Amino acid sequence: MHLARFLSALSLLLALAVPALPQSEDASDRWYIVEDVNAGLDAPDALDRSTPRDMLAAFVDLTEAGRADLAMHMLDLSRLPAENRAALGEIRAMQLSEVLFRQVWLRWSSISSRPDAMIEEGANSNPMTGKPRRNISLEILEVGGRTVDIRIYRVKTEEGDPVWLFTPQTVEAIPRLYEAYGPRWFEEYLPQTLRQRLGGLRIWEWLGFPLIAGMAVLGGYIVYRIVGHVSTIFGWTPAKWLLSRAAMPLGIVAGAGLAQTLLATTISFSGPISSLVSPALIIAMVVGVAMAALRAIDAVLDKVTERYVGDIDDAQSKDERQLYTSIYAVRRIVLLITVAIGIGLVLSELNLFASLGLSLLASAGVLTVILGIAGQTVLGNILASLQIALAKPVRIGDAVLYEGNWAYVEAIFYTYIRLRTWDERRLIVPVKYFISQPFENWSMQDARMVRTFTLRLDHVADVDVLRDKFDEIARADEDVTEPGQIKTLVLGHGENGMEVTFYAMAPNPSAAWGMHARLREAMLAYIRDEHPEWWPRERVRDVSENSSKNGASTQAFD
Repeated sequence: MHLARFLSALSLLLALAVPALPQSEDASDRWYIVEDVNAGLDAPDALDRSTPRDMLAAFVDLTEAGRADLAMHMLDLSRLPAENRAALGEIRAMQLSEVLFRQVWLRWSSISSRPDAMIEEGANSNPMTGKPRRNISLEILEVGGRTVDIRIYRVKTEEGDPVWLFTPQTVEAIPRLYEAYGPRWFEEYLPQTLRQRLGGLRIWEWLGFPLIAGMAVLGGYIVYRIVGHVSTIFGWTPAKWLLSRAAMPLGIVAGAGLAQTLLATTISFSGPISSLVSPALIIAMVVGVAMAALRAIDAVLDKVTERYVGDIDDAQSKDERQLYTSIYAVRRIVLLITVAIGIGLVLSELNLFASLGLSLLASAGVLTVILGIAGQTVLGNILASLQIALAKPVRIGDAVLYEGNWAYVEAIFYTYIRLRTWDERRLIVPVKYFISQPFENWSMQDARMVRTFTLRLDHVADVDVLRDKFDEIARADEDVTEPGQIKTLVLGHGENGMEVTFYAMAPNPSAAWGMHARLREAMLAYIRDEHPEWWPRERVRDVSENSSKNGASTQAFD
C-alpha cells in the first residue's frame, strides 16, 4: 500500500516537472473539422488533394481534359442541393476553370507544396512566416460593385485525411463570377481548333490581342483627330484652347476605354494577358484624364497670365507679379493632387490595397529610407519650390541680381528656376541651390530703383554747377521719377581729385538700366564740351634749389 502511494506521488511529481510535449501535427489550428466531405460523392483515392499546389494542379489538368466528374471533387459542394449535387458540381467545376483561366494568373512557385501550407523561414517578409495555414486567398475579383474572394481551405473528417478544397463561399459565387468573367458570346462561334492552347494561351488569343490593340489605337487616333478638328472650328476661343490642349490625352483615354469596353463585353482573355492588360489600361486612362486636366488648367492659366499679367518683367505692379507666381503655385498644387488621386485610383482599381496588406506596411519604412536617399536632391528641390510658392521670397517677373547676373525670374518649376538675363540668356538654377544662396531682389517691395554713377573730377570742378546741370538733365529724362531723389554728392576725394556721385530714380530696373546709361553719357558730354579743365590732372611740385629761393612752384598736367 505504501509502495503504491509512493509510486503515485512520484509519477505526479514527474508529471509536474516534465514540460508539456508540443501539440501533434493533427492540431485543429491546421485544418477545419467537418462531418463529411461532399456527402454522397465518393472521391477516387487517386486524386491528390493533400497540398494546395497538388490540388490546384489536379484541378487545372482535369478541367482541361474535360473530366468535370473528377474535378468537382476539388470543390466543397456541401451547400449545393443533395439531389443534383453531382450535376451542379460538374458545371461549377468547369465554370470555375474558365474564371481561373481568364482572371487568375496562378504563379505556381508562390503556391505552397506543403500539406500545412506553411511559409518557410526566409522566403519573404510575410507575417505568417513559420505558421501553418488552413485558409488561402488565390484572387480577389469584383462583381457588381462587391468583391469576391476565391479561396481554398483545408478540411478534415474525424476518420479521414485532411484535404484542400475550394471553400463553399467560393462555390456559391461561381455563377456570378462566370457571368462576369466567363467566355463571351463570340467564342461560341469559334472553331475548336482556335480554342486549343498554344504556349499557355488559346490560339484565338494570339490573334485577338493584336486586333484589340489595333482597334484601341485606331479609336484613340480618331478621337484625337476629331477633337483637334473641332478645336479649329470652334468659335468660342477658351473652348478652342482647352480642346487643342486636351486632344492627345482624350485620345489616350478613348483608346484605353474602348479596349476596356471590348474586354468587358466582347472578349475575355486568359489570366496572364488580363493581369497585364487590365492594369495597363487603367493606368492609361488615369494618366490620360490627369494629362487632360493638367493641360486644360495650363491653358486657362496661360490665358489668364497673358490677359492680366502680360510680359514677364518688373514693369507690372507687385500684385500682377504675385498673381503670376500664385498661378504657378496653383499649378504645382493641382499637379500634386492629380498625381496623388491618380495613384490612389490605380491602387484601388487593382485592389492593391487589399493584396499588399501588411507586406506594404512592413516595407514602407525601408522604401521611405531608400527613396529619401535616392531622391534627396529631387525631393529637396520640390520642397524648396513649395517654399517659394508659399513664402514668395521671389516672384515671377521679379528683377534679381543673382551671382553677378541681372535677370528676371521667368518661371518657377518643381525642380528649377529659369532666369532671363538682360541680354536674353537663360540661366537654369536648381530651386534648392537658388534658395540657399543670397541674392538681391530688386522688386521685393517696389520695382522702383535708384541708380548711381560716379565721376572722378579735378578739385577745381564746381559741384554746384554740376548739381544744377544734372538736375536739369535728369528732369528732362523720360524714365526719371521722383524728382526729389535727384542728388549730386561728393563722397570722396584724394590727391588727384574728388569723386562726385549722381543719383536718380527709375520706375523699374529695366528703365533704370537705360536711364543710367543716358545720364552718364550726358554728364560726360557736358564736362567734355563746357569744362574740359575739370577732368582729373596730375600736379607736380618743383622743389629744386632755384625754385626754392623764389618759392616752390606747382605745375598741373592733363
